[in-house]
Amino acid sequence: MKLVPLFDRVVLKKLAAEETTASGIVLPGQGDKDKPGQGEIVAVGPGGLVDGKEVKMVVKPGDKVLYSKYAGSDVEIDGEKYVVLKQNDLYAVMQ
Repeated sequence: MKLVPLFDRVVLKKLAAEETTASGIVLPGQGDKDKPGQGEIVAVGPGGLVDGKEVKMVVKPGDKVLYSKYAGSDVEIDGEKYVVLKQNDLYAVMQ
């Protein structure tokens, strides 16, 4: 099955949060719960007219982004976990 987002929605796959200690040791999965989530865009909706306003999509599949941890909906398809959220819930594209 494939997720195809509608309007101004994006589908992303969560990236594991890592925390590095002062000495450089990486602690996988220990990221701060209050920090924004990180994910990779896997699908992007077409944009268009949303609530009477023209929305242009500025992200594309493959972009790594920061997003609001409390936004969107978690979805599991074929054993893979994804998040579906609106483009305006994204904070930044990581380069």
